[in-house]
Amino acid sequence: MKTGKTLQDLAIELERQNEVKRDYIANTNKMQMMVPVYDEETAGPVLSLPDIPNFTINSVAHDQIGAKLGIPSRYYNRMLEHEPELLATNVNTWFQKEPDNRMIRTLDGKARAFLSDRYRRIDNHEIAMAVLPIISNMEGASVESCELTDKRMYLKVVNPRIQTEISKGDIVQSGILISNSETGLGAVSVMPLVYRLVCKNGMIANTAGKRNRHVGRSNEGEDNFEIYRSETIVADDKAFVMKLQDIVRATADMVQFERVVSAMKISKDAKITSSNVPAVVQLAAKSYGLFEKESESILDHLIRGEELSLYGLANAVTRHAQDVASYDRSTELEMTAWAMMNMERNEWTKLNAA
Repeated sequence: MKTGKTLQDLAIELERQNEVKRDYIANTNKMQMMVPVYDEETAGPVLSLPDIPNFTINSVAHDQIGAKLGIPSRYYNRMLEHEPELLATNVNTWFQKEPDNRMIRTLDGKARAFLSDRYRRIDNHEIAMAVLPIISNMEGASVESCELTDKRMYLKVVNPRIQTEISKGDIVQSGILISNSETGLGAVSVMPLVYRLVCKNGMIANTAGKRNRHVGRSNEGEDNFEIYRSETIVADDKAFVMKLQDIVRATADMVQFERVVSAMKISKDAKITSSNVPAVVQLAAKSYGLFEKESESILDHLIRGEELSLYGLANAVTRHAQDVASYDRSTELEMTAWAMMNMERNEWTKLNAA
């Protein structure tokens, strides 16, 4: 499992962000993308609203602007890199031709998300404040890894009091992944996680968890476009937090853990013949959207692990997940490993017959 921030550092950053982040609602006919001239500190275009300092735009918000306006991502990114004035002209034209209310989420002077005005703000700080007391009351449980990226917050919890052997000496422990996106890139989710002691790998059972979408009533802005939480939304959030706490407790129980472990044990019986190993890895990588260099690393870990089975393949993926630079990508790979391990029997037969 990839190491992220310490829990203390995460808490400090959550508090800081909670103080400085701001959200605005405005119609696109009052927005403008601009390309500053002779401003070496500004990398690329900025987003402008009346009477509010301009915001630089991060990659997440750029992707969302392009998707909303129907500009293909490859063309959008090409303009962003080589012809930012052309990009601004395109964006501003569609802002005016198809006006729509949007929520702009900002942090540290950057537009970090470009979302529907119906987006329900469920923030990382309130999620952490809701679930950390529950985790602290679980005997033996601790946050093994946590991180805060432009896309999501992650809390990966392990409870060594709930553990079993997949085979002799191969001990796995129960865990939970709690994640949230403030920028429209995923629901609040609580998923079972299994922590394998022999190589400190984490595998996330992303098909066995619970999610809550960030969708609600339309938000309304003040005269300066800034938005605040109404009493009704605060009451809704209180009910949501209580439900989230119940889900965290339920996901941590032995029944969920045994279901995940059962799937792992079954996957050990799906053997890979030694002559088929490279082809199986290559086809699996193609089927599950892995990059070429990732498949090369996974092949190496599979051979070194000496477990030529579907279980071994999944663990090679989670072992590779420790090596990638991006915490977001590392977590995606931990979920991909679970998906691979639970592939349909006929899909596995085709892969292993390659």
